Amino acid sequence: MELSDLRIFLRVLDSGSLSSAARTIGLPKSSVSRALNRLESDVGAALLDRSGRRVKMTDAGLALQPHAALLLAAAEEAQACVDSTSGLLRGSLKVNVPFALAAVLLAPMLADFLKRYPDLDLVLDVDNRRVDLAAEEVDVALRIGPLPSSELVARRLANMALWTCASPGYLAAQGTPNEPYELMNHRLLSRINQPARWRYASPSGDAIEVNVTPRTVIPDVAAMLPALVNGCGIGRLPDFLAAPAVMDGSLAHLFTGYGTDRVDLHAVYTNRKTLPAKARIFIDAVAVYLSDLRRHLNLAP
Repeated sequence: MELSDLRIFLRVLDSGSLSSAARTIGLPKSSVSRALNRLESDVGAALLDRSGRRVKMTDAGLALQPHAALLLAAAEEAQACVDSTSGLLRGSLKVNVPFALAAVLLAPMLADFLKRYPDLDLVLDVDNRRVDLAAEEVDVALRIGPLPSSELVARRLANMALWTCASPGYLAAQGTPNEPYELMNHRLLSRINQPARWRYASPSGDAIEVNVTPRTVIPDVAAMLPALVNGCGIGRLPDFLAAPAVMDGSLAHLFTGYGTDRVDLHAVYTNRKTLPAKARIFIDAVAVYLSDLRRHLNLAP
């Protein structure tokens, strides 16, 4: 039995059809069908009933499924052990990342990383939705914000403050709010299309909550940045994204004497006994670059 055929067999089961599996894997449907035929020939039994719109496992397929998963997991663990001891980075590394992090964090560091590891094939999956890492064969995902309860392993890379910002031009035309409660008199930009609460802590430590009904909704903070710079209102950005614009004067940082909401940036990956060297070294590289960036911008680690 070929491991690649076992992997395709499991992907067909996850997706429910040969066509869906082929799209996910990036192979022609005929190649998926041939892999299943080979596997069925190797085990000497039909594994799937392909007569309907969705495939169904036969008794033989049901018996093979857990063993196929264990075999693939064992192969991955073995490769991870070899990679960790040899220091080699090879094969494919698939990284899922939201657009803002891809544009602002990863893009500046990728050239150096890829030159350092020329035998590594990097697949950057830029998507703001939270994908199923196992189903889509993602090695590492970078995620901002709270993590749902899951079996994923998470490594925190940074804790970022959300800076409330607006352009000098907007503030000159509409007035500068001196207290958070004055935000209700302004045009507010938000990532979510529903009322929200922006939380602050006064200089004396009192908790302040501002009910926000956004007039402009931009789900991605990297796309929100130019809207704020061009005077479209007041919004909140992660500190590492806002700081360069504040430093060059294109944005003003409001309420600097107040505490504000903070969000975590995590690297997440599936639960394994041994993290493959390629994933571990990539996460380490991101952590080092982010630490250097925050130090350059005079931000808290």
